[in-house]
Amino acid sequence: MKKKKILHLVDDTTAGGVMRMLDHLMTQPDLSEAVEQKVLKVKRTAFSWGKLKADVIVSHVVPSWRSLPAFSALRALHVDTELVHVEHSYTRAFTTLNVPHKRRFFAMLRVIYSLFDKVVAVSHTQSEWIKERRLTEPEKLAVVPPTVDLEQLARNTTPPRSTTKIGAIGRLERQKGFDILIQGFRSTCSPEARLLIFGEGSQRSYLEELAEGDPRIEFRGYVDDPAEAYQAVDIVAIPSRWEAYGLVLDEALAAQRNVIASKVDGLRDREGDTRVSFCNLDPHEWGRAINEFLFSGGIEISS
Repeated sequence: MKKKKILHLVDDTTAGGVMRMLDHLMTQPDLSEAVEQKVLKVKRTAFSWGKLKADVIVSHVVPSWRSLPAFSALRALHVDTELVHVEHSYTRAFTTLNVPHKRRFFAMLRVIYSLFDKVVAVSHTQSEWIKERRLTEPEKLAVVPPTVDLEQLARNTTPPRSTTKIGAIGRLERQKGFDILIQGFRSTCSPEARLLIFGEGSQRSYLEELAEGDPRIEFRGYVDDPAEAYQAVDIVAIPSRWEAYGLVLDEALAAQRNVIASKVDGLRDREGDTRVSFCNLDPHEWGRAINEFLFSGGIEISS
């Protein structure tokens, strides 16, 4: 039986949720028996990505007016090929905080989504937003949450023994809201508390300035093995300003860590899980939530 060829188009191959998800997909034996998968890096602003050989082409490229020519050429050159777009970037919170001309922005998304046979939302909350804004036809929209190897992470971590070490894991960028977390943490008065931040990014200097003078805050940098970061902390904080899904939350729960998370976008898909406490994007509220964990022992973790 001939394997179906699936080609994944990406415009950013740096370490992050998209590449980690694709790396995981590439290593699944059940999938490899049925399909042949490849990843191709493309330039988002190119006029065309050329004629590609595949039965299914899956776009993980960020839509924009500048990428519209390439998306249009992709459809024109692959009339009989199934085209799928996975929306990793745009959400309700993203547009609220970052898009001044929303009508123009939504028009761009409608045009680009119309070129695809299927549009995939990575969370139910994101899907609801896409439907609400009528960005694509409901019958073309599917929800497929991303995944990574959570079983190995669970095997490589043991339950925490205290609630004194708060961990933040991710890129040091505005999206991740680590500035909100640092301000909230600094308002706590426990001398035993620690805030360990794992990751690198353009905001590192800014965040170090915010943390200056508080020896309880440590920047640990990027770690190759996620288990190393989760094992080092007792509670995981996810103060993101926007998040289409949020793999860190799944990883934290797999590592048997309680979570404090922003009540935004895809993170809200886990509402109702007693292991997750939600906060608005307010440093004072984050400070109160952290204090509850530090002085009450937090929420009892269960699998």
